[in-house]
Amino acid sequence: MPSHWTVLPAFGAFKPNKARNIGMKEKTVLSLSYGRIVIKPAEKLHGLVPESFETYQIVDPGDSVLRTTDLQNDHTSLRVGMVRDRGIITSAYLALRALPGVSPDYGFQFLNVWDSSKAIYGYGSGLRQSLDFSHFKRMPIAIPPPAEQAAIVCFLDWANGRLERAIRAKRKVIALLNEQKQAIIHRAVTRGLDPSVALKPSGLPWLGEIPEHWEFRQVRRVALFVTSGSRGWADYYSDSGLVFIQSGNLGRNMALNFHYIQHVQPPSGSEGERTRVLTDDLLICITGALTGNVVHVDADLPGPSFVNQHVALVRLGQSVVQSRFLAFSLRSGIGQSQMKTSEYGGTKQGLGLGDVKDIYFPLPPRDEQQKIVVHLDATLAVFNSAISRLEREIDFLREYRTRLVADVVTGKLDVREAATRLPNEELLPDLAAADDEHDDLAIEEEADA
Repeated sequence: MPSHWTVLPAFGAFKPNKARNIGMKEKTVLSLSYGRIVIKPAEKLHGLVPESFETYQIVDPGDSVLRTTDLQNDHTSLRVGMVRDRGIITSAYLALRALPGVSPDYGFQFLNVWDSSKAIYGYGSGLRQSLDFSHFKRMPIAIPPPAEQAAIVCFLDWANGRLERAIRAKRKVIALLNEQKQAIIHRAVTRGLDPSVALKPSGLPWLGEIPEHWEFRQVRRVALFVTSGSRGWADYYSDSGLVFIQSGNLGRNMALNFHYIQHVQPPSGSEGERTRVLTDDLLICITGALTGNVVHVDADLPGPSFVNQHVALVRLGQSVVQSRFLAFSLRSGIGQSQMKTSEYGGTKQGLGLGDVKDIYFPLPPRDEQQKIVVHLDATLAVFNSAISRLEREIDFLREYRTRLVADVVTGKLDVREAATRLPNEELLPDLAAADDEHDDLAIEEEADA
């Protein structure tokens, strides 16, 4: 590091902020989400919330918050965020306040590097490898002079703003491509491929007209069964090394991303047979942010694979409908609108198996289904390729940003002169959490912790 910088142990740069919300002094609930501290809307305070928010801790603007639990199992989440609004956050997290001589913004950037470099996982103890300030209070922190701290923060704010603009622009293109994909799918599964075909009223307001030689059915009339897994399977351990398919691993583009959980004991007997995933099964996310995502299993999976309670498994058997056509129908606007209505039409969160069985879909003759599937696979491949390329570019920009911040905060890159020549640009507000792809640390998880 630069010779004019000093090194302090963490307890010389930060102190824990342990202000408790006794007497409900504050009511603004905050959440750590994708590396940002955001205000949790009142309508989202559901699920495993505490009986009283008096157990939460009060945090102030400038405090840094670290999620210090479950280091052993979660190596992907962004664990550090900076508080911008006074409020309360779960006491399961660690709130740190910068001491005099350390800029809160610079202190946060240093902790951010500590997190993004995964050095955080070298600390902690216990079964879930939880972290306390005592575990890293002697961690060395490089501290530049105050003027240089300000220059570093200024430069990184500018650089992050430029990178966020580039990422936002690519996300916008991805959103437009996905909208166009949805329109293509919707047109194909509701009208077919012949634009001159005669139409008839379906009798269903949300479906409208369909080709006169088509029918419509409910999932329950074509499915051999619809099921999901039981709770708590991940609490059982052996040396079997299975693939568990969870809601967060159902891809957004009908692709299946596998989540490998090692040393998980398979469900036994009829439970195992019922929930084991086979080729041509349909998987539907029924809880969480990805509710409604649909996956068609088009190949044998790498090893015994099962769904948990967050995923519905639909098996068709000898049916009048091709499984991939049904997958496109459920992924289209007609399938998604029915799932949204079921999800938000009552007091429950997510979908029940009955909701999945009740979904209606258009039913052309089987040979026409095959033609539609072939057409959609070929047409959407172009869109998926473009989306994948944009997603890779976003990943590269994120990697560049991570390395840039690390090099600047550790003094490998001197930005003092560059900071004096930066143009005056309006800083971007924090991106909405829904724009990111990282795990969301929702209020239910905070309360549960």
